[in-house]
Amino acid sequence: MATAKNTICLWYDKDAEAAARFYAGIFPGSKVSAVHRAPGDYPSGKKGDVLTVEFTVAGIPCLGLNGGPVFKHNEAFSFQIATDDQEETDRYWNAIVGNGGQESECGWCKDKWGISWQITPRVLTEALAVGGAEAKRAFDAMMTMKKIDVAAIAAARRG
Repeated sequence: MATAKNTICLWYDKDAEAAARFYAGIFPGSKVSAVHRAPGDYPSGKKGDVLTVEFTVAGIPCLGLNGGPVFKHNEAFSFQIATDDQEETDRYWNAIVGNGGQESECGWCKDKWGISWQITPRVLTEALAVGGAEAKRAFDAMMTMKKIDVAAIAAARRG
């Protein structure tokens, strides 16, 4: 497989492979393509430990780096996953939050490794793109939610 020109590198303490396999099991268009082991000892690991993992998340190329506990993830980076309906929204949200993650506001959640996710129904992004009163109603409804309620957003759009 050819290396992508641009790849997102995600720093993990020691669980890059577990995270990559978790994502590959949830999101279509995701897979683990390679696991590379350290050729020698390094500050946060030993020779033979998993050093990097090449994977995709919904078609986006990523590299998981087991760099140790020095750096932590925060909301400045997130994956935004567009969903088509409540079933898909629930499936992704529940997979992330229900496996050691945590809820946040307005469709945001974190997985157990601290990666932020925006599970965003298309009905919401479409409403916001319309602008005007319809966008304001959808926005106001979203501001009261953790996981996005598709029916409530659709009702807010209609007024």
